[in-house]
Amino acid sequence: MNFIFLSPNFPKTYWHFTQSLKNNGVTTLGIGDCPYEALDPECRNSLVEYYKVESLENYDEVYRAVAFFAFKYGKIDWLETNNEYWLLRDAQLRTDFNITTGLQNDRIDGIKYKSRMKEFYAKAGVKTARYHLVTNFEEGMAFISQVGYPVIVKPDNGVGAAATYKLKNEEDVKAFYADLPPVQYIMEEFINGTIVSYDGICDSNRDIIFETSHYFPDPVMDIVNEHLDLWYYSRKEIPADLKDAGRRTIKAFESNSRFFHCEFFVLNEDKEGLGKKGDIFGLEVNMRPPGGYSPDMMNYANDIDVYQIWADMVCFDKGRFDPEHRPYCCMYASRRRGNTYAHTHEDIYANFGASILMYEEMPEVLSGAMGNFAYMARFPSEEEAMAFADYVLKKN
Repeated sequence: MNFIFLSPNFPKTYWHFTQSLKNNGVTTLGIGDCPYEALDPECRNSLVEYYKVESLENYDEVYRAVAFFAFKYGKIDWLETNNEYWLLRDAQLRTDFNITTGLQNDRIDGIKYKSRMKEFYAKAGVKTARYHLVTNFEEGMAFISQVGYPVIVKPDNGVGAAATYKLKNEEDVKAFYADLPPVQYIMEEFINGTIVSYDGICDSNRDIIFETSHYFPDPVMDIVNEHLDLWYYSRKEIPADLKDAGRRTIKAFESNSRFFHCEFFVLNEDKEGLGKKGDIFGLEVNMRPPGGYSPDMMNYANDIDVYQIWADMVCFDKGRFDPEHRPYCCMYASRRRGNTYAHTHEDIYANFGASILMYEEMPEVLSGAMGNFAYMARFPSEEEAMAFADYVLKKN
């Protein structure tokens, strides 16, 4: 099997994907814009061959790289990045090289455009916020008259919470339309809810191989726009209603043979015309692993190797692990540069060193959502995990 992995060096733990494929005898071929000698040794060793391009943004360059590998190794069986930013690029390359193991251009819209996702959520029987594709001020105000303030505006084709804003009054709406972005935006009614995710890996029939869930106490939009500290954690048990909604969602979407990250709102209060407190609403799906080092959190929480589980899905259409073994709650707590905290880095390790599994300074491109200085630790209970987050993020 010939597998091309684009940008295998970012995030830096993604070499585990190619190494796990190589463990299964796959010919692993990497394409990236990082010089070969600058790749981490683990990344270099996980690849049979690497092709450097000047820019992954240059489609012609990347196309020529894929063509070179196809000429040298034969038909390309898989092509993937596991990165939200490149999903459309992946689909175009699969289309051009007739790679049928992933989504091509004719099916990619449903997992990339937020407005199209609504159709698939409806197919799954999962409710979503009411929305309006942004056109002009008058039509925007007509929509707001139906759902009330505030409303959320974001790119229809966006990554994470980038360029996402809350419009709280008519003045905000006028300012938004006065400087309307050149890309298609979607306007949604505001949902007062807590974000929870349903994450995992599914096989070619969209049956679940691995599943887990993460809890996000603070909205990612607020974290990005207000530069808040980020903390979230893996849950030892997936609530039954979330598991049901997640599985129905994966069955409805174009999710064959993929890692997935599905985001839902759980309503914090009743809202007329929307639903009751505790109801689950679909937010968006991302057919790739959750961001940053979340796959590593899955490993730490479950004592597994999700990279190898994913590679086994690719090669054998099944996983090889104990799905009932969920011993820990893994917490991610990240500080912001410039803030003053009550406890030093040394204090944190003195009190929790035995439980800390990773400490990283996040790359700038991820820091808007993921913070600057990230701690990852695991504990037998959620209460202990939250006490850790409180200690790490406490300010003077």
